Amino acid sequence: MTVDIITLGCSKNLVDSETLMKLMESAGYECTHDSQNPVGEIAVINTCGFIQDAKEESIETILEFAQAKNDGRLEQLYVMGCLSGRYMDDLKKEIPEVDRFYGKFDYKQLVADLIESRQDKQGKNGREALPNVVGRHITTPSHYAYLKISEGCDRHCAYCAIPIMTGKHQSRSKEEIVEEVKALVKEGVKEFNVIAQELTYYGVDIDGKQHIAELVESISDVEGVEWIRLHYAYPTRFPMDLMRVIRERDNVCKYMDIALQHISDNMLAKMRRNITKQDTLDLISTLRKEVPGICLRTTLMVGFPGETEEDFQELMDFTREVKFDRMGAFSYSEEDGTYSAENYEDDVPAEVKQERLDKLMALQQTISEQLAASFTGKTIKVIVDRKEGDFYVCRSEFSSPEVDPEVLVSAGDELNIGSFYNVIITDSDEFDLYGKPCK
Repeated sequence: MTVDIITLGCSKNLVDSETLMKLMESAGYECTHDSQNPVGEIAVINTCGFIQDAKEESIETILEFAQAKNDGRLEQLYVMGCLSGRYMDDLKKEIPEVDRFYGKFDYKQLVADLIESRQDKQGKNGREALPNVVGRHITTPSHYAYLKISEGCDRHCAYCAIPIMTGKHQSRSKEEIVEEVKALVKEGVKEFNVIAQELTYYGVDIDGKQHIAELVESISDVEGVEWIRLHYAYPTRFPMDLMRVIRERDNVCKYMDIALQHISDNMLAKMRRNITKQDTLDLISTLRKEVPGICLRTTLMVGFPGETEEDFQELMDFTREVKFDRMGAFSYSEEDGTYSAENYEDDVPAEVKQERLDKLMALQQTISEQLAASFTGKTIKVIVDRKEGDFYVCRSEFSSPEVDPEVLVSAGDELNIGSFYNVIITDSDEFDLYGKPCK
């Protein structure tokens, strides 16, 4: 039987889906992932519940597949993930077409239930054992993969429901992570995008100490690992030894994704971020001093309860002054069970939130265009992700897959997907760079 796996939300969800696919394939199912035209008898939707937009996308997707089941185009529908785990009782009542809902970490039970259902249909007695499987079915291009080093989060920012959905921080063992890296290298993976809800906390739940620098060094030591990129750091008590590793190791990208959310002391205190404006400015200065040329990516939030026009202008001034290489932003969304939902009034009107978001992103677009132009004439190392129309689409060490600007090289030059090249940047626009291979 064919199973269509649909993944919504972040790369951490994608890793869960890849693990599920490996398990299902070992149980005899054929799997497709995010197919443009799902044709399987069974569909599994891995949901996201981070903010309101993500919830709406998840529900709309479930309803779309529920309709397919009603129309006879689908036999079975299963739903898992963050949204499903958190709102399971409500979803059961509202969308009865779903055969069963599961939480974020229940995919083994999902496969066991599928096997049992299959046996019942075949009239078999006894129960088939769940396969003992290690590894994942990589759905990204074969030269890169996401590497999840932990689950959960012990930070309790006022606005965030992630600790409610994922529980306390749990680090994977270094040995297990390194073995996964070695296995993926054998499959052709060269680039590892290290992900966690909060990677600087890695190891604290084991012995009270931050071990992220040590872990990255161990991954870096694996033969065949050519790029390591780090995502989702927390600014408070940042482990500066990690900067030494980035500076000294050639295969660790000069890239740090560190979500700051805001800059005004008023907002940082209300958000329960445990950091001040001056602490933040000092950290950014230190990161850039310790690793010259480092690419800093951040996420900012507008419209948090109590955000004044002065707070927002302070955020704009900060963005203009710091000039982040990469930046994403979103409007505050009140999430059930969070500190802010229970203690603050969501008092910034929706239209004001949108106006502030538009202004902030317009400013960042101007900054990004200026920074991109500064690469003209420089030679940089890129990896080729794919061929698209008249261009090879490539990335430098300063760009994470799918979310960051790319380097476009004319398809007139013969390049190999998944290979590294040195290219000279010849032009740029507000989104991407253009280059040609060095002869």
